[in-house]
Amino acid sequence: MSLLLLIETATPVCSVALASDDKIIAELHSSEQNVHSSKLSPFIDQIFKQNGIRPAQLDAVCVSSGPGSYTGLRIGVSTAKGLCYALEKPLLSVPTLQGMATQYYTAHPGYHGFVCPMIDARRMECYTAIYSRQGEVKPVDADIIVSGIYDTYLAQSEVVFFGDGAEKTRDILGVHPNARYASDFLISAAGMLPVALQKLRDNHVEDVAYFEPYYLKDFVAKKSVVRGLR
Repeated sequence: MSLLLLIETATPVCSVALASDDKIIAELHSSEQNVHSSKLSPFIDQIFKQNGIRPAQLDAVCVSSGPGSYTGLRIGVSTAKGLCYALEKPLLSVPTLQGMATQYYTAHPGYHGFVCPMIDARRMECYTAIYSRQGEVKPVDADIIVSGIYDTYLAQSEVVFFGDGAEKTRDILGVHPNARYASDFLISAAGMLPVALQKLRDNHVEDVAYFEPYYLKDFVAKKSVVRGLR
């Protein structure tokens, strides 16, 4: 039996799940803005206590690796690395967009078209990629959404758009007859489980000391608007 802790903090959703083999046995999440630093550790402690699990019983910790929120990724990855270091457990990572695509396909076993998970990157930009059930068909990138950008894929198949960046693209992309939107999609740590299990079986683990999130874009600090701070 494999016992995994899964952590997702790449978007505004803070999500923690506990899995036994291929079954999710518990999950906690919050969609409140800017609560990752205050919610993540209590969620992890709560999920262990509620299920009678000691951290030392874990076989691995898996974290969503980005792209996404700079701050959210730092919080999730540093927490996962700290747990792995203290417990001497392997660290697994799942690219955030791949985890979202896997989550959608798992929830919709009869769907065989493309999916396009989208993470908001401000204005009309999204972190995104396109996937089929066989894997990635358009690489991860920070795309500025303009008319016709995904017509090559929409001409081949239906494409389902979802994620916190998707809704703002509806007026541009949604006019295509093959465009579909899954407005009820909510990113979940549980969605990473199939990929995490495969990585654990393949011993595809990260170096706890040197692993870093995939930010895709450089973090740009803004000048403080608080009086007295420069």
